[in-house]
Amino acid sequence: MHVDSSSTDLTALHALAKIHHAYFLGLQLMVSTRCGAQVMGDWMFKLFRRQHEDKFLSSFAKLGLTELPHAVACAQYHVLSNGVGGVPVEYMYENDTKAWVRFRYPRWMFDGPTICGVTEEVSLGFLKGWYAHNGVSLGNARLGFVCVSQDMTGEFGLCGYFKEYEHELSEEQRLVFVQGERPPRFDPDAQPQPPTSEWNELRLAKAKRNYALEYIRNGLTELIYVVGADRAQQLGMLSARLIGLQYHSETLALLGMTEGENPSNPALSHAGALDYLSRMFMGMGDLVVREESVERSALQQGYLYQTGHKGGDLRILRGLEGKERQIVLRCWIALWTGTMRSRRDLPELEANFENNQLTWQLTSV
Repeated sequence: MHVDSSSTDLTALHALAKIHHAYFLGLQLMVSTRCGAQVMGDWMFKLFRRQHEDKFLSSFAKLGLTELPHAVACAQYHVLSNGVGGVPVEYMYENDTKAWVRFRYPRWMFDGPTICGVTEEVSLGFLKGWYAHNGVSLGNARLGFVCVSQDMTGEFGLCGYFKEYEHELSEEQRLVFVQGERPPRFDPDAQPQPPTSEWNELRLAKAKRNYALEYIRNGLTELIYVVGADRAQQLGMLSARLIGLQYHSETLALLGMTEGENPSNPALSHAGALDYLSRMFMGMGDLVVREESVERSALQQGYLYQTGHKGGDLRILRGLEGKERQIVLRCWIALWTGTMRSRRDLPELEANFENNQLTWQLTSV
């Protein structure tokens, strides 16, 4: 046995961001087409409220926003937090009590044709789940959000402004919709920027990986409480397997790899599959021990033993307990079994999780 190097692999980080982003898009379409608009709206509300409670206040100080007026700080927060995840958002200052944000296309949330497969309830869900809750989290009962444009209505993208009123707002007043308003002129020099000393290429690549990963972890978790555990697992595993099938070639290319098939030496393809999985799992920040494949009759078998860093949880499972932990893991395993079934030689990938170790067995003919 040998331990694969844990040195930083930027291409693996990019490939992981790609496949988990695609998984989130695919899961949205799966739920939208199987469960309908109302379920999508309820799910998005729960997902974005969870994201808000996990990330919003904890990131304020890190982003240097604590001394700004609340409306301005909230607008800048959305530019900075989304920007490190690779999501283009613009900020426009009007005054200390009114500051705008506009998400630009292509929309990360609905990348590609996905934007045509989800409904207005999605937008309403995340606006209520996150934007309408900023004032509550900041302890400012006068802070709300005014939405002037949405994606699914074919206007000019998600756009609106945080506004601090002179009176306290009721729950219904924290999010309002108006038409006919346009944001101020965009000023590229006024855009907030994360400290360059802290956000180098490596940290940004990790942030993009984590950004997509958290949407999947939290998305699957909250889906349980909307459609039930069994249905959430069914939809999560099917969409994961399909995305693995669909995105194996693209992520393989991002790693600078090919399938390496050689009819006269099938071991090359088998080893290449193990190389692909090893790099992707190490790109998660986990430790991977690889047992070299050995020839047994007509079969090639190899094993990967994946554990969390410093004896902790696998990254995909950090902070999860009970049924949430079980379902997220099963769905994530389905993502990688999908990638292997996309290969021409159709290797079988099986996984077993025990004693906080995920053991992968790859069998090729």
